[in-house]
Amino acid sequence: MELSRAKQIIFDAARAAGLEEYEIYYMNSSSLSAEALKDALSAFSCGSGGGISLRYMVNGKMGYASTELFTESELADLVRRACDNARYIEKEDTAPIFAGSESYATTNMPKFVPLSAAEAKAMTLDMQKQIYAAHEGVTDGTQAACISSEIEIYLCNSHGLELSNRAGLNGVYAMPIVKIGEESADAFAFALCSDEEKVAELAKKATDKAVLKIGAGSVPSGKTNIVLAGSEMRSILSVFSSAFSARNAQLGLSLLAGKEGQKIAADCVCITDDPMREGAPMQTHFDGEGVATYKKDIVKDGVLTTLLYDLTTAAKAGVASTGNGMRGSYASQVNVAPFNFSLCPGTLTEDELIAKAENGIYVTAVKGLHAGADATTGDFSIESEGFLIENGKKTTYVRSFTIAGNFFELLKNIDSLSDTVEWGIPGGFTVFGAPAALIKDMSVAGK
Repeated sequence: MELSRAKQIIFDAARAAGLEEYEIYYMNSSSLSAEALKDALSAFSCGSGGGISLRYMVNGKMGYASTELFTESELADLVRRACDNARYIEKEDTAPIFAGSESYATTNMPKFVPLSAAEAKAMTLDMQKQIYAAHEGVTDGTQAACISSEIEIYLCNSHGLELSNRAGLNGVYAMPIVKIGEESADAFAFALCSDEEKVAELAKKATDKAVLKIGAGSVPSGKTNIVLAGSEMRSILSVFSSAFSARNAQLGLSLLAGKEGQKIAADCVCITDDPMREGAPMQTHFDGEGVATYKKDIVKDGVLTTLLYDLTTAAKAGVASTGNGMRGSYASQVNVAPFNFSLCPGTLTEDELIAKAENGIYVTAVKGLHAGADATTGDFSIESEGFLIENGKKTTYVRSFTIAGNFFELLKNIDSLSDTVEWGIPGGFTVFGAPAALIKDMSVAGK
């Protein structure tokens, strides 16, 4: 059934039931993935799925109902089920169905072309071949993978608001295992691409990372200068990003509650959320409530300028929504979440950042972040690996040491940042990025 027909059925049923404020939200996602082990495909999957939901406001309460079945009777019955569900809701909702923003920006994504099954299989096998060719020590257990995914969203409501978006990404993974002598090491690399040249570059990058880990040494315990690679600073930022949620602040789950307008970080720290970041494969010009999204400074020159708000948290705080109401699926309730959320770059190259550290550790991997970090208090203690920094240069690879600290103190102690942001793998419309960061006198537990 076409969306226009589904909309008509639901709207007719809503009007017949006497509803005044209501909204439908449709989401459909499709994905394809291929994995290789040794010289053959080890897994392949593809599929699509989605559905439609109805929200309506009555007596200060929001009723919800959703379905994946697109028949006339099932769609019409969404109204009855939403009304029934509203009776069991105890708390009142402070955000009505949104009438619409004054204007909406235009996304700048190129038209997405998903990979075909044949292309995904060929790219995965090519990646595996390139990894094995990159170094003679590449051994069994080495894997390559390819993904292609697309999301389509449609939102309309009784106020006449009608919005739609479609976005997707293609990507490849390289996961080499290298054995030299009796020692083995692994590595991981990912790139958003469907270009053969990029495949070869990624294979070499990942394999070189694994080779460098062979013969790793150890570090002594104490305090030392730490340079967090952009990928690792990004991981730490993602784990503690929930602290910037107004919902968590209002629930007492963020130490940033009441800190808007206050200094919370070093002068060099700026954090932005840009739903339509240039070059991002997953962009959206509206959030899960139909509010227009826009680029915003979360932290500017070390000052917390705003938390992230949806309509409900904004109403409670007496401010405007920042357009960060997110729905994880067609059936999900609205939550607060970032889009393209990043620590902004500095002015130094990574080599200059390492030279500025003089002596310390360049951290290239952190492990078990979710187990070793408390997003509410900001405390973390995480196993890490990387390179010694001696006289301003990277030297010996080291592993099995722990870095410990507090995220909110880390923001205050950032000395300098590199000039290049490293972006992660998008999860829906959310992705994190960060440059490399120099933090002085950080606690390290080693040998």
